[in-house]
Amino acid sequence: MATTNLNIRTDQEVKLASERIFSELGLNMTTAINMFLKQTIRTNGIPFELKLSTPNAVTRKAIEEGRKLANDPNTQGYFSIDDLIAALEV
Repeated sequence: MATTNLNIRTDQEVKLASERIFSELGLNMTTAINMFLKQTIRTNGIPFELKLSTPNAVTRKAIEEGRKLANDPNTQGYFSIDDLIAALEV
């Protein structure tokens, strides 16, 4: 099998972070990229789902409520699960 070189550009932090993960998995960058390319061929497309992360109306409302609570200095906070349980009277 003949080989060829593949040169790509990526953000330095992306490269370093991915190399750390690949190393923990016992892989190097070349092997990981070849795995991706072979899976692309096997699946005849990108080997993972691509979609925009768009929260639905309920989730958007919950996010907004959470942000308001997080920024409200009058919102009660708890430093331990025991304090929270006591406050809930469970």
